[in-house]
This record gives sequence, C-alpha cells and structure tokens, in this order.
Amino acid sequence: MDSNEVILYPLMTEAASLMVEKENKLVFIVNLKATKKDVKKAVEELYEVEVERVNLQITPQGEKKAFVKLHPDYKATDVAIKLGIL
Repeated sequence: MDSNEVILYPLMTEAASLMVEKENKLVFIVNLKATKKDVKKAVEELYEVEVERVNLQITPQGEKKAFVKLHPDYKATDVAIKLGIL
C-alpha cells in the first residue's frame, strides 16, 4: 500500500493535542485496510521520523484511528507544526 494512501489526514482534537505534548504521540485517520506496519512505514517516510509504536482503533463512525508514538529522539510537536495542526 502506498504511503499517501495509508494516511488520510492528521486528527487534532483537544485530547490529541495533549498526547502530542505529554506522550510524544500523533493521531491520524488512516485507510481502513492499513495495518500497523503500513502506518509505521508511511509515517516514517512522509514525516522523516522514527516510530516507536502504533496502536489502531476503529471509531464508532467507522473510521480507523492511528495513535503513533514517536521515538524519543523526535518531537511530535515539531511534526505537528510542520503539518500546521499545532
């Protein structure tokens, strides 16, 4: 699966912004067919960071949400600023 097809858009809610600041995590809405490996590869390619862990969740609206924890060497706030969501 192509990296641009995996990540649909970043999600920035109040809870997500707290995760960015406190837990070094980013939140994305991803393709329903995407796996954890697909999401990890896509985030690393698109945003030039190293991913430590990915958790996936299906929302009640039927979307797939990815919680991406970055390696401590990278700051989620820097990526969020690049994306224009912080």
